[in-house]
Order: sequence, then structure tokens, then C-alpha cells
Amino acid sequence: MLKVGIIGAGGIAGTHIGGYQEFADECRIVAICDVTPARAKERRAKFGLDETRVYDSAEAMLAGEELDLVSITTPPSTHAELTITALRAGVNVLVEKPMAASLQECDAMLATAAESGKMLSVVAQNRFRDDMATLKEVLESGLIGTVSHVQVNALWWRGRTYYDLWWRGTWASEGGGCTLNHAIHHIDLLLWMLGRPTSVTAVLANAQHDNAEVEDLSVAILQYDRALAEITSSVVHHGEEQAIVVHGQRARVSQPWHAMAETEQPNGFPAPGGNPKLVAELNELAEAHRPLPHLGHAGQIGDVLRALRAGRPPAVDGVDGRNAVELVTAIYKSSIERRSVEFPLAQDDPYYRFGALAQRAPRFFEKTAAIRDLPGDITVGSLSDLAT
Repeated sequence: MLKVGIIGAGGIAGTHIGGYQEFADECRIVAICDVTPARAKERRAKFGLDETRVYDSAEAMLAGEELDLVSITTPPSTHAELTITALRAGVNVLVEKPMAASLQECDAMLATAAESGKMLSVVAQNRFRDDMATLKEVLESGLIGTVSHVQVNALWWRGRTYYDLWWRGTWASEGGGCTLNHAIHHIDLLLWMLGRPTSVTAVLANAQHDNAEVEDLSVAILQYDRALAEITSSVVHHGEEQAIVVHGQRARVSQPWHAMAETEQPNGFPAPGGNPKLVAELNELAEAHRPLPHLGHAGQIGDVLRALRAGRPPAVDGVDGRNAVELVTAIYKSSIERRSVEFPLAQDDPYYRFGALAQRAPRFFEKTAAIRDLPGDITVGSLSDLAT
């Protein structure tokens, strides 16, 4: 029975706790810590964790318990320090997205994981969704041919009070706006399916949240060898109609699922009726997907538990988390400097270092509130609500 600790008792902690409880025969949550112990006690009571001990700091919990694994569910600015502390204490780590606010911190986390010999996994729960797993399976089949264009709509809507929470809305505490903290989900999916681009060009804006320094909207164009991808990151889109659309040489597929395929006439124009045979093949392949036994955070937690038992790397490791942060960093750099940015970002790049982005980023507006906690639950796991 693996012993698990939860570091941070905020909104997303409940999703982790629920995920672990789906594997009650494999693990047990023995401790929760939070700088506000009352909040940790509330989590303990809500999830019926009567024997779980509460601590007021990660250091106290790590010293007082013999843990196999911790989930780090704290604000992004604390991820690196807490991850490194846990790894040095000999504990495996599952850390929430984004992995960290800088590549320098990501590399320090990776180096500590290597030195300690412990596992480091970064939350990318959307890989553990049937719709996204289906899309990846279809792309890997080769049926659509080479990729031409990808449209990624990471569209959320958040009200003005969203940025009243104390750690949201500043470059120093949140690390960025919707690009880092919301679109990171879709950015990870794009990298998972297509790999790293060669360059990116981007723009940022704050269209509707005049109580936050950070962006609430960004648009990025990614250059691959022969293909282009575009990512719209937003917390200003009503309806939250998210989608990933992939146009290939022979067909177009997307999630929400839809397949289309054209064939050409002698003059190069599309033939009436398209290619129904290929569309039928694509639909058949999508329908053949075997449903995942656990979804979202629970799916990733299950993979981490299996990886620990088998002594193998997790499906999503620290390098995956770093790759997503690298692309976000390049988007910010491109927007701030108003030019294309090529990959990879080197260690001598100014934006590689911790604090560099906060020094250079635009302050769209002044943050006007810093409330310790906001009422109401967050929602994760559906097609339209996947961010904290």
C-alpha cells in the first residue's frame, strides 16, 4: 500500500484526492498540508479521510511521515521549490501544471529528480481522456497523411472576480495568464501529437480583466517543417467551445469528433461527395477506441501508481512538463519582442531564467484585489472546464 501526501488544500486538491480514492486498494492518503491548516482539515472532512494527519507545511509533513508519493497542488510559483524539497526527501512527485514558471526552474526540478532517483510526473490529465486518446490513435494510424494545419482552440471564460484570488493575476505569483495556466492543457496535447515546432510567432492582450496584470487572450502561430499550427488561448470566450482540428493531406479530423475527406477533380477542385470510403475508415477507427478505465486526473494517478510498482517511467514525465513550459515561454517572448522565436530556447536566453519574464512582461492593468480564498468549487474534467 503506497502512502500518499497532498501538498496544498486548494480547489484542485480535491480532484487529486478523488483520483487517489479510485485506487483505494493500492494507495492511502496519510497526510495533507496547507499553510492554512483549517483548509486542509476541511478537505479531510469532505473526503472522509478520518485517519489522515494535517500539517501546516510541506517540510513538517515530509519530516513526520514515511511517504511514497506526494501530489503538489499549490499555486504555480511554489511548484519548483516544493518539488525539489520532496524529491530531496526521497519522495516521488506528481506536480500540478504548469510545472514551473521558468525553464531554469524546470531544469532544476529535472536535475533533482535524476539525482534522487525518484519519479517526477507533471499533470497533463487531458491525455487521459477518451476523445483525445482517440484523436492521437487516428493521427498515428497515418490515414490522414501528412499534417498541413492544426487549429487549437483553448477557449475558456472566467469572470472578473476570478483574478481577485491572491495568487492570480500577477506575473510574479501566477507566472502568466491564460496561456500558461489554461492553454497549457491544449499545448501539452499539441506537443504530444505533433512534437516541438521549429518556431513561434505570437501576440498577447488583456481584453476584459482590468484587475489583472496578465493576458486573458493570446494567439500563437507555430511553424513546423511543412505545417502550421495556431493556438488561441483565452478566458474571454463565451460558451467555451474548445476544439482541436487537424487538417491532413487526405482528410480532416477533430475533437469534438468529426471527419471529412476531399478528393480532387482533374482541374484540382474538390470532387462532389468527397471520399466517403476514407471517412468511413476514420469513423470506424475512432469507434474502435477502447474506453479508458479511469479518466482525467484519476487516469494519470493510476498510471503513476502503476509506474511506481513496475519501476518504469510515467506516461507523462518532467520532460513533457518542461516542453510545455518552453513553448509557453516562447509565446511570451515572441509577443514581448514582437518577433518570431526559434526552438530550442538555450540556457543563455534571457527568458530562460527565473524572474526574467516578470521583469519584461507588459502590465496590462494593476491587480486590484488579493482575496485569500473564493467561494464555490472549480470544475475539471469536462470538455469545457479543464483549468484551475
